[in-house]
Amino acid sequence: MWYYQSVRDDTELIDKLNLLAEKYPTRGFDDYFGKIRNEGLKWNRKRVLRVYRMLGMPMRRKRKRRLPSRIQQPLLTPPALNHTWSMDFMSDALSYGRRIRILNIIDDYNREALAVEADFSFPGEKVVEVLNEVIFWRGKPQRIRVDNGPEFISKAFVRWCSRNKIEIVYIQPGKPMQNAYVERFNRLYREDILDAYLFENINQVKDLSAEWMEDYNTYHPHDALGKMSPWSYARSFFNGGTPIEKGQEQEEEMSILALSEKG
Repeated sequence: MWYYQSVRDDTELIDKLNLLAEKYPTRGFDDYFGKIRNEGLKWNRKRVLRVYRMLGMPMRRKRKRRLPSRIQQPLLTPPALNHTWSMDFMSDALSYGRRIRILNIIDDYNREALAVEADFSFPGEKVVEVLNEVIFWRGKPQRIRVDNGPEFISKAFVRWCSRNKIEIVYIQPGKPMQNAYVERFNRLYREDILDAYLFENINQVKDLSAEWMEDYNTYHPHDALGKMSPWSYARSFFNGGTPIEKGQEQEEEMSILALSEKG
């Protein structure tokens, strides 16, 4: 027996409806058909409605929140202190399994640790509170580099930056190396603290973090800073001259002193 087989090709219409549904997930058939007609496409209403129902579009699709496009920016060393700060979160657990989060804030210029704050939760308001505490003694940055975590895209954080005229530099999703300075800091902190101890309570994390942060700022040698510590690098800048040149002078003096002692 012979049966009629349709020769109509709805591929173009299907692609168009899927595109509209992805871009405007809360709209309905009338809006989609109106947009199709305003774009000059001549598909009639019955045909569009047939394909619309065939695709199951009368069933509302779950709307997915989308991030605005992020522009990749080069990771450059800032020209001075308080020009650019970097922030990031880390996660760990206490000995009985309760999760904790740690907010790390550093100054990109001298890699100085400005805050290592541990708590059980960190809403946007808590991030703003920590930043206010740091700014009270440190001063205000021009820019803050962050990822696209919920705390950093929250209204509380965005409004606070806007009020204080601080530029937010968002890295691209899935590109943590665009925030490499704080990622390097995170690795050191995890190796020295989070992976080295079992914590029974949050206060133990805070106490050890405070001790570690002071030691890091005072003594940790950075290759990028000419083997100088963050605080030494900052002091040499205020005393005049290029910080790395100062560090090289100190190394030469120590080498001469060691040779003289041997002689």
